[in-house]
Amino acid sequence: MDKIKNIAAGAFFIAGLVSCGSVKNVTETVASQPLRTVETEHLLKNFKKTPAKGFMFGHQDATVYGIGWEGDQDRSDVKSVCGDYPAVCGWDVGHIELGNDESLDKVSFDRIRKGIIAQYLRGGLNTVSWHLNNPLTGGDAWDVKNDSVVTSILPGGVNHKLFLTWLDRLATFFNSLTTASGEKVPVLFRPWHEHTGNWFWWGKSHCTPQQYKDLWQMTHDYLRSQGVNNLLYAYSHGGEGTKEEYMERYPGDEYVDLLGFDCYQSDGVKGVDAYKKNMTTVLTYLTRLGKEHHKPIAVTETGLEALPMDTWWTEVLFPLLDQYPVIYVLVWRNARERPNHFFAPYPGQASEKNFISFFYQSKTLFCKDLRGLYK
Repeated sequence: MDKIKNIAAGAFFIAGLVSCGSVKNVTETVASQPLRTVETEHLLKNFKKTPAKGFMFGHQDATVYGIGWEGDQDRSDVKSVCGDYPAVCGWDVGHIELGNDESLDKVSFDRIRKGIIAQYLRGGLNTVSWHLNNPLTGGDAWDVKNDSVVTSILPGGVNHKLFLTWLDRLATFFNSLTTASGEKVPVLFRPWHEHTGNWFWWGKSHCTPQQYKDLWQMTHDYLRSQGVNNLLYAYSHGGEGTKEEYMERYPGDEYVDLLGFDCYQSDGVKGVDAYKKNMTTVLTYLTRLGKEHHKPIAVTETGLEALPMDTWWTEVLFPLLDQYPVIYVLVWRNARERPNHFFAPYPGQASEKNFISFFYQSKTLFCKDLRGLYK
């Protein structure tokens, strides 16, 4: 199903650290690496040239599984509903640090790699998060029993060398994202997210603002020292707090390419007013921060679990985003292993018809609407 939209003709642009090394050696190592591939530079340029005529719609794990299926070629719940792929595919590489073959969501990294490349060849955007395990306790990303985890992986910490092996595995994965013609696929990487909450071991009460900044900068510089030049970086908090709290742990303009936040409508239908208020508050100050720091902005995670509101897409989400220069919005995954843990419609789901209305809005951008994102 091709949608008919009033879009102007022509191209549419969405708009090493080492434990024993000196700061000088690290700086020289990083400086010697190409900052970004040509395609990645074009992606950043086109982010910044966004004419505010629309926002890209995204879905986590969109093409690897959905409600009642897994691994089907070229399938997506969103595509089954509206006839087009999401403009943005979200992925998570948790457990790659362990050397595992599968992510924490039981998707093989080979399948994720193929999905990222396929989305790039369709002209869409890929964004990657990392729910990595706790390197101090061996627990998962939500293991917050110990407040010295970040300290342990910074230079001089007991787990610094271990963490560098984790970053090596991550670098190997990002460097492996190449097409048959040899192009490295640009990716929007979103590490250390929702850090203003306390549910991850890198969260607000588990490290100081400076330690968080050091963690971010170390991650950025080490990946770059390993030849990873196909990343843009998204900074996103958990949707709580003020403008000042948002910036308290900001690692610096040279380390961040996009400003975002995660915000969900909790408590089902009852939570709609609180969701609208929270989204409006953050989008208002994020718009100002985007202008001040010359960064695009995005809603990097959102959604209403199980979609109990049939008209949520056009009566809640769209009116919120329509007021702000948002680059993209991404809803979370449609879990095939957890009943009622889904955030996008599927054929027969109650909000299906309303989502199609959302799809036909001139400002909602899906994969076929994108032109020249990497040129």
